[in-house]
Amino acid sequence: MSFVVTIDGPAAAGKSTTARAVAARLGFLYIDTGAMYRALALKTREQGVSLDDPQALRACLEGTRVDLSGAPHETHVWLDGVDVSDRIRTPEVSELSSRLAALPEVRRHLVALQRALRARGPLVGEGRDLGTVVFPDAEVKIFLDADLETRARRRVRDLQSRGIAATLEQVREDLQRRDARDRSRAESPLRAPEGARVLDTTGLDIEGQIEAVLAEVRAHPEYSKLLRTR
Repeated sequence: MSFVVTIDGPAAAGKSTTARAVAARLGFLYIDTGAMYRALALKTREQGVSLDDPQALRACLEGTRVDLSGAPHETHVWLDGVDVSDRIRTPEVSELSSRLAALPEVRRHLVALQRALRARGPLVGEGRDLGTVVFPDAEVKIFLDADLETRARRRVRDLQSRGIAATLEQVREDLQRRDARDRSRAESPLRAPEGARVLDTTGLDIEGQIEAVLAEVRAHPEYSKLLRTR
């Protein structure tokens, strides 16, 4: 039986950390859709494929395989059979993935891959359009948000913890640019899904975020049915 939890929201709202923890505690599959876009961005960058060249980009898409494996806190991202989990976590790849995600053909290609993952069983997915486009019929939909300053500080801490130099001003500008691009794109713009629980994480610690999402899941009547079948 499939049970889907979607966690959408802007960059650095706490989606990844929350989704990983929720998936781990529930024993669900964890899907990081942003990592899939990053993997494709890494390939276009390393192969010198221009985002302004539709033919070259289409050829790149057709020959690309992206997959996820591992436990929620040890997720591996595979690009054409190669583990690229570490190589996709750079500011350059992040910026390129945001530009790539604005292209309709790219989104349609990856949405098909993401939907196929549902066959693996109950899952927690996080991204920008999980509850609006990829899994509009999800049992539980969450939209995480936080003010820009909070998100910028979180992103700086994350980058610095991985040894990547970053300034608050630079990261703030990057997030503003990504927010504008995500919210205004014609294909699958970032917005709260219909029926979603909107959760402002500005004043919440991570445990508060996790518990709020778990409460929504456990309150859903289909979750009780799922427990009886597992």
